[in-house]
Amino acid sequence: MPLRLRATTAAALTALTVLTLAGCSSAPDEKEKPRQPATTARLAATLDSPIDITLRWKNDEPAVAGRTVEFATEKAGPYTVLEFMPPGRTTYRHPDLMPETPFYYRLRPYFGPASAPVEVSLPPGEPSEEELNDNQGWMTPRTVEGPKVRTAPLTARGARSAEANAAAAPTDFKATVMHATGIEFTWTDRAADEDGHLLEVGQAGSKGYRPVPLLDPDINAFGLITLPEEKRASYRVRAFVYGEQSNVVHLRTGSDPTARTSTPTRRP
Repeated sequence: MPLRLRATTAAALTALTVLTLAGCSSAPDEKEKPRQPATTARLAATLDSPIDITLRWKNDEPAVAGRTVEFATEKAGPYTVLEFMPPGRTTYRHPDLMPETPFYYRLRPYFGPASAPVEVSLPPGEPSEEELNDNQGWMTPRTVEGPKVRTAPLTARGARSAEANAAAAPTDFKATVMHATGIEFTWTDRAADEDGHLLEVGQAGSKGYRPVPLLDPDINAFGLITLPEEKRASYRVRAFVYGEQSNVVHLRTGSDPTARTSTPTRRP
């Protein structure tokens, strides 16, 4: 499931960096950081119909926390992130595309440790008008100053990357129920060089976690408006760095299969 925008106030909408299928910023330029070792994932693409594309790859990278699927309509970009995916995913379907258009795709792994999870049970029903109209500053992504802590760098790859990253894992992760659909999260940021943080949710009865919003580096507090199916859920936050992108695959969509061809009217 793609990352989605779930805040309800203007302040939260402008402050929260969130990825959606409609478009978002791509991963940071590789020139900003030392070059990471290349990913071993080999991406392949199939045109299932004139306007539907499916991507496939093998899940053979150790220590990967997840991957992004990115696309562009020119090989040089700019690339847009379609989805942050958990490590077990090996396919992605991109449907209902613009006809007769080139599409370029690539994968980018990300690496980094997650905090210990917390379980949250929300009250039944919906928030009151007073709660909705009350100060919503708790929703805004922000950096809360706290005691100085020792930080550690994140390692993108290598046999010991999980061990090396453990010292950079967020700690003191807490969830405070604000009302029937609102939760405030806070944590201690111990990563020295993260590209960002991901809040991850595991719904009751589901397997694993999925990313929800993408947060900027150094953020350690923000609020979430939950979905109805998240009345009971487990949450954790992950500090991460991007790895090197995969190979780029290219397909061109065909004609719109729903377009009707007009037949000239024959004159008598």
